[in-house]
Amino acid sequence: MYRKIFYITCFFLLLCSSTIAQTDIPVQKELKIEAANKIDDTKKTQEGTSLNIPSVVDNPETNLNMTTRNPVKMVDDRNLVQAGYGMKIDPKAGPREPKEGSKQHFSDMYLGDVKSSGKFVGIVCRDHEYVDGDRVKIYLNDKVVDPNILLIGSFKGINLDLEPGFNRIDFEALNVGSSAPNTAQVDVYDDQGKLIYSNKWLLSTGSKATLIITKDSE
Repeated sequence: MYRKIFYITCFFLLLCSSTIAQTDIPVQKELKIEAANKIDDTKKTQEGTSLNIPSVVDNPETNLNMTTRNPVKMVDDRNLVQAGYGMKIDPKAGPREPKEGSKQHFSDMYLGDVKSSGKFVGIVCRDHEYVDGDRVKIYLNDKVVDPNILLIGSFKGINLDLEPGFNRIDFEALNVGSSAPNTAQVDVYDDQGKLIYSNKWLLSTGSKATLIITKDSE
């Protein structure tokens, strides 16, 4: 009898402990994650305040040619004038011949060269401007052949024997007379009396005019 009661008591104790243990186990539930903002494809696109950027592909009228765009202007066109606007040009402007009495300095000048097959040449010169006492010294190959010639209105000069090859003739201005510069016309004649050269010079005191005469070989 007591044993039967003991078994019944143990059965109830095991049943109660089993029930308590099952209540301690947490029940697992399935987690369902839904979209926070579900997109409804059936609705029309809402027009907000976002920027409207034109599509280059969809809009064929979009102009990509940079050269046709108006450049940025830093100065108002109304304040611009054509270069030279308002300039007055002197119709007399241009190269001018030096005048008698000019204080301009006239340096050495090269008169050019001439050929001659004669044994000698005749060198004559004169003051082709205002006769004011101009004087010159004549050299042949760096040797003085006439130390002082007064230039007058008519030609005067000397004969010079030519050496084979180059013959250098220098006319040095000794002064400028009463009206600068030293002015003269020089003519060259061959040994047959034929004019083969003519030129003019404008020199300041101490300047030289140089002429080269080449004697051809016989």
